[in-house]
Amino acid sequence: MYLTMIAAALANSSVRTLSQQEELPLLRDHLLRLDRNSRRDRFHGFMDDSFIERYAEKCADDGTVIIAFFENGVVRGAAELHPPDQSPDSLPEIAFSVEASVRRRGVGSILFRKLITEARAKGYKSLRITTGAQNEAMRALASKFGAQLVFRHGESTGTIDLTKQDDTELATTWVESSLNAARTVAKFNRAYWQMLLRMYGWGRAA
Repeated sequence: MYLTMIAAALANSSVRTLSQQEELPLLRDHLLRLDRNSRRDRFHGFMDDSFIERYAEKCADDGTVIIAFFENGVVRGAAELHPPDQSPDSLPEIAFSVEASVRRRGVGSILFRKLITEARAKGYKSLRITTGAQNEAMRALASKFGAQLVFRHGESTGTIDLTKQDDTELATTWVESSLNAARTVAKFNRAYWQMLLRMYGWGRAA
């Protein structure tokens, strides 16, 4: 039953890196859909629509890599990898946002793994992450991936050492493993019903 639920939840989902032409409209529209609390968690304070529009435009122009989680063709989650020259300490910075409709489905972990893989491919050795004081889900996720967070001035800031990440864990994403498991269940179900049909003489050629 659990795997069947996973398969249903992921049937129309995908994860990929946005092209530069896609970044502005797709990231902007996703961020504009965030509710008030989600905006506060993402930007460490409530930001109005005009700020989000300017922010998305900046990301599309400054080399930020956007990894998007799609559901039914709509971006519902995003991981941002900002280039190191945007940071005062020359560390690439990362940020995440997930819409309420797809939370508690492992989307944050999916995006985190994909982002770390992308960062390592670029040769980055460490990443900086900053999250709001009330964003417990992101703090827990960052800690899961090795971030050492320090709380100050109303927010938690830390770094992730990419040289200590487990290659085995990053090799297969949660989406891939879940879909593989779901396919196994589907094959089992087909074989089971075919067996029953043969037992009762149904499905035979006339």
